[in-house]
Amino acid sequence: MADFITGFIERFGYLGVALLMALENIFPPIPSELIMPFAGAAAARGDLQLAGLIAAGGIGSLLGTLPWYWLGRGIGPERLRRWVERHGRWLAMTPASLQRAEAWFERRGGWALLGGRLVPAVRSVISMPAGIARMSALSMLAWSAGGTFAWSALLAGLGYALAEQYARVAEVVDAMATGVVVILVIIYVWRVMAIGKSSPGDDGPR
Repeated sequence: MADFITGFIERFGYLGVALLMALENIFPPIPSELIMPFAGAAAARGDLQLAGLIAAGGIGSLLGTLPWYWLGRGIGPERLRRWVERHGRWLAMTPASLQRAEAWFERRGGWALLGGRLVPAVRSVISMPAGIARMSALSMLAWSAGGTFAWSALLAGLGYALAEQYARVAEVVDAMATGVVVILVIIYVWRVMAIGKSSPGDDGPR
């Protein structure tokens, strides 16, 4: 994996970083926790400029949010509500919890986007609720940009600062990201099981 990422970046430079980060957001086969530290190490060797890498990673990551956003726009709130009424258990949601989530996103949608871009797993799909809520694409990109560029800068900066030890940094960051994903999966499974045990009129645990 490391050889593929470094080889791709060495071959395609800033474009390669942007493409990898866009792909990571659409379908994350290669996490940003590996891409950006390797890119930062390349900058430390003088192959690329750190500022250019951060810009490329941030732009590619933002472009990768658009398919999820437009998918959310296509689904729309009414279709989502009907789906939750029938199959909401598999989203770990009930109609009542969906209403609360919609109200919460209306109040804090921008901050949710900014913060969500810093959370592994969540960062890839956080733009979908913005699409469902009919937030404008420009607003979605503007709010997402803060978290996106901060995340890219953090990871690239770690790779740049530690240079020869960037592989170890990537392993540590990736392990932390994996831990967050495991916790999210556990919460999801618990919610699905709890909703399954609830009566149809019960909203389950809050």
